[in-house]
Amino acid sequence: MSATEPSNQPEQPIVQAVLEPLLEDFQYWFGETQTLLNSAQADCLPESDRQALEQEVSTAQQAVATAKTLLLATDGHAGVDMAVVGQWHRLVNKCWQTSRYIRQHTTDNTDSD
Repeated sequence: MSATEPSNQPEQPIVQAVLEPLLEDFQYWFGETQTLLNSAQADCLPESDRQALEQEVSTAQQAVATAKTLLLATDGHAGVDMAVVGQWHRLVNKCWQTSRYIRQHTTDNTDSD
């Protein structure tokens, strides 16, 4: 089939093609962070920091779920403001940094035993 011939399959809107996997990634990393924060490994974090991050992640998870629902309900014709996507990216980065801190703290404590 050449590039000029029409396809029998409907094209997925570009917004959906880009945004849906991105939202799934956000859901994955926020879920992983929630699991980690609820584990004994996270006891090395100050309780106030742990609770604050749990709240941030929980709020972001709800927003991502809402965005994904809207995206799917509109057949890929709903988007997300780039400022919001940027906030979620920064939060994922914070989650990764926290995970790295917890792993390092856990490793340091295991090595000293």
